[in-house]
Formats: sequence, structure tokens, C-alpha cells
Amino acid sequence: MSLPYTILILFIFSTSSSYLIPLAHSKIARLGISSKTLKNEPDGSTQKVDESNLKMYYFNQTLDHFTFTPESYMTFQQRYAIDSTHWGGAKANAPILAFLGEESSLDSDLAAIGFLRDNGPRLNALLVYIEHRYYGETMPFGSAEEALKNASTLGYLNAAQALADYAAILLHVKEKYSTNHSPIIVIGGSYGGMLAAWFRLKYPHIALGALASSAPLLYFEDTRPKFGYYYIVTKVFKEASERCYNTIRNSWIEIDRVAGKPNGLSILSKQFKTCAPLNGSFDIKDFLDTIYAEAVQYNRGPNFWVAKVCNAINANPPNRRYNLLDRIFAGVVALVGNRTCYDTKMFAQPTNNNIAWRWQSCSEIVMPVGYDKQDTMFPTAPFNMTSYIDGCKSYHGVTPRPHWITTYFGIQEVKLILQKFGSNIIFSNGLSDPYSVGGVLEDISDTLVAITTKNGSHCLDITLKSKEDPEWLVIQREKEIKVIDSWISTYQNDLRDLNMPV
Repeated sequence: MSLPYTILILFIFSTSSSYLIPLAHSKIARLGISSKTLKNEPDGSTQKVDESNLKMYYFNQTLDHFTFTPESYMTFQQRYAIDSTHWGGAKANAPILAFLGEESSLDSDLAAIGFLRDNGPRLNALLVYIEHRYYGETMPFGSAEEALKNASTLGYLNAAQALADYAAILLHVKEKYSTNHSPIIVIGGSYGGMLAAWFRLKYPHIALGALASSAPLLYFEDTRPKFGYYYIVTKVFKEASERCYNTIRNSWIEIDRVAGKPNGLSILSKQFKTCAPLNGSFDIKDFLDTIYAEAVQYNRGPNFWVAKVCNAINANPPNRRYNLLDRIFAGVVALVGNRTCYDTKMFAQPTNNNIAWRWQSCSEIVMPVGYDKQDTMFPTAPFNMTSYIDGCKSYHGVTPRPHWITTYFGIQEVKLILQKFGSNIIFSNGLSDPYSVGGVLEDISDTLVAITTKNGSHCLDITLKSKEDPEWLVIQREKEIKVIDSWISTYQNDLRDLNMPV
């Protein structure tokens, strides 16, 4: 959902060497719908789309929905877009499909998200896309410079405020189009998928249902999955090519061995054509870790990314001319492209979106991603909450609340709890997505439905469809729209039973 656009971003760090955090904790896989950095070939998530039917609007949004101090009444301009081309109209109570933005700009979402555009005509739906506060152009306090400058201004950036923003805008849209009874289906991917599920649970009077794509709702301290993110990264590479997997597995020790030589860092820098001198072997390790994780998380066609990396790594035999690190570098070139030099910090540039997401990661979206013993493609380095907290305090001056998400949204014992009060949510996951380990993978009830695919990558089901889509992806999307259509039909029947105009 950018997770994104989603890239692997610097997790927590300090310029002080005493706060340098090991490989597993220097970055985590940021949530998001598609990769912003690895776009050296066209795919279904980056094709050009016709936006001529979209109209952009700005909503005068409340800064703080939950307190009544004078400053809480401050407002800011929140961007959203509407496409009414295929809407059946207010008199027919035709549905509204609303995309809930995640940690990315609205422009990126419009370029990547196809589920609404592809299914709007079928459902005669009004399409609404809403940008998340503190991302893109939706900046409180007048500018990104002011909004992102410190913890005092960033403190208004959290999931609860974002959900309240969406509620206000969706009610405004219904009023704008004079439709009291048009059912709303919210859609989101990755972090936005979590928001979609939470919105249905927190605002059932506004949203009839939700499609939560690749939403790692259970990837928190109180609901931590048995196997983690890098277990899937390892699994996908090993299944693609055992030789490739072994080459990567052996490369970490080789990197350290070369780095330990006289001028070893210069040798590594030359071998990997880095744009700047290396500060340590961890620079290359973090860069490579990001390459492999991105390749799996967004493993999309027509030329699947993991296959590209492994084909390049396996292309040359192990001999004096092509040593192990030469083959590793060939994998980098295959995915990132042939460049004059490679910026090892390319995945962690201090963009506005990255700064905002780092705040969210340091406050409430605390996901314990590390390298455990079963994540065999990587050196073992389990997640360390103490290091995480120290890093956040050093950078932002705030202490993370690792239990707040589970406290506020109540997702412990998800089967027991949700079956009692939840309904009309689709949890969709591709099991080759590393974040699927934290997803809801089994049906909870007749209306809390899990739709999974063996080969799907992160948020693939809600991206733009293309002629190259495999049959299993076409079937997955068809299942999702049929479930949503059934919710709408049931709702319309209920309106008739209550003598409401339909």
C-alpha cells in the first residue's frame, strides 16, 4: 500500500558509533504497495494510466480529532481525488469504492492502484482516493518543513488520526453527492490494508466492508508470527535456485573477509562500484539485504525479479575470473540496472515520506522484524527491542509504544475476537510476500474471508491488471470482487426490506 514506493528504509540509527545497530536493526522492510526504487523495467504496477476522469479536491481537515484544546481546532488541506465516470448515482444508492492512502503520495497511488479503476464500471461505483496525512501534499502546519521538523508537530501523525480523517472525508463525499445510502467499500494495501481493516472495525456505520491487501495485522509484539519476514525471503530464493541461495548465504562472510584486508573497504567499494567510500562492510550488507528483500516483496512479472537476480548470480561459473562477490554484484546490476556507480544509501534517502514513516515506526507501528535462526540466507541477528527503543529515543526523543496497536485495535486472539464483532473484511495475501507471515490467512467467519495465493507478491491483487497476469491472479481478483458484490447486494436487499429507496 509504500511499504513504497515502498522501499527498505533506514530503521533507526544515530551518528554516534555507540548507537550503531547491527544489520538486522539498521533498517526494516518498510510497508507499501510497490517499489519506488527498483523500477528499471515496466510492470503492472508502473504502467501509465489515464487520469483524465479524475478530479482533485482539498478538504479542510481537523488537526486533532480527539482533543478539544484550542490548537486541536487547527486545520490543514487534505488532498483527495474522485472519478464519477461510471457511478450509478445517488437515486440508485450506487456504491462508493474508497482507497485509503498509506505512507505514500496520492500521485504514486493513482499510478499503481488498479482495483478501483478496473472494477468501478462493473459495480457502477463512485471512486474515491484519499491521501494520508503527512504524506504527499497533505501536510499540516502549512509545509513539510514545519510538519516534519520535530516530535511536537509529528505527534499528530498516527493511525487513529488517519482513520478519523478518512471518516470525515467520506461523510463529506456522501453529502457532496447527496447520497445517504450508498454503501462504501474501503480498500487499502500494506499499511493501508491495515487501515482498511481497522476502518471497517472502528467505523462500521461508514464502511460496509473492506479489502485489506497484504496487511500484516498480526506482525506486532503481542501477535508476533512464528516465522518472520526474512524466513519468506530465504524460502523464495532457495526455491528459485539453491545455487543462488548458497552463493548469497556465503557472501556475507566473504564481504567481511575482504573488508578485513588492508584497504579492504576500498576493494569492496571498487568491486561494487559504490558512489561514495564505504564506512564499513555493513554499508554493502545493508544494500544487498535491501536488494534481496525488495526482489521478493515485489516479485512481479513479466520478468520476475528474484529470477533476474538469480539468473545473473548463476550465469558465470565459480572460477578465478568470476569470484563470489563478482556474481553477487551481477545480481545487483540485473535488478537495479547498469549504472556508473551505486549509491548504497539509495534505499534510505531522507525524503519527506521516509521521515514521516520513520516517525510512525518509532511511535506505534513497531514491527519486530529481525533475522532469526531459520532465516538461513542471512547471518542470525534477532530483533532487539532494547536497541530499537534506544535508537528511537536517540533520533526522535520519544519512546515507542510496541503494545499500543494491539491495545487500541484489539487483534490478539484474532479468530476468537473478530468472529464476535467483525464482518465484511477480505484479508488477501500472496504467500510469497514476506509480510504474509503477519497476515490473516484463514477464514474467521462467512464474512471475514481470507483469500491467499501461493505465488502472490506484496499487494499484487490491487495493482493494475495487465495482459501478462497469470491465471491464479485473475482468479484471486475475481473472488474478491464477487465477495464485495455479494456485500453490496445484501445491503441493497436490506434497504428494500426497510422500505428505503433503492
